[in-house]
Amino acid sequence: QPQLVEYGGGLVQFGDSLSLSCVVSGFPVRAYAIGWFRQAPGKEREGLSCISSSGLTTEYTARLEGRVTISRSNDKNAVYLQMNSLKPEDTAVYYCAAELATDATECTVKDVRRYDYWGRGTQVTVSS
Repeated sequence: QPQLVEYGGGLVQFGDSLSLSCVVSGFPVRAYAIGWFRQAPGKEREGLSCISSSGLTTEYTARLEGRVTISRSNDKNAVYLQMNSLKPEDTAVYYCAAELATDATECTVKDVRRYDYWGRGTQVTVSS
């Protein structure tokens, strides 16, 4: 059973940093591009960043570029999202998702329908 579990959410202060982890089981993560998304109350799900199955390509939403870094460890079956300079508007449920890669050097978060498996999310709350 394919499963993705997000870790690392919580309550942080304005300006803090946070590292989220997405741990994968039930399928070989090396065959999948992994994306990070978030959804705030009353808003649509927003794509943040992704990393191709090879790890050679990353994509970041312009809104967060410069404040987030995505990385992966296929040996640990995990993908990480480092977020810095957090703001209250970053408060949301953060999800990771997996897309079976047809191109090991490609990924995008512009189309959520491409993703095959989703985690249940982890809450990140940033207080001012």
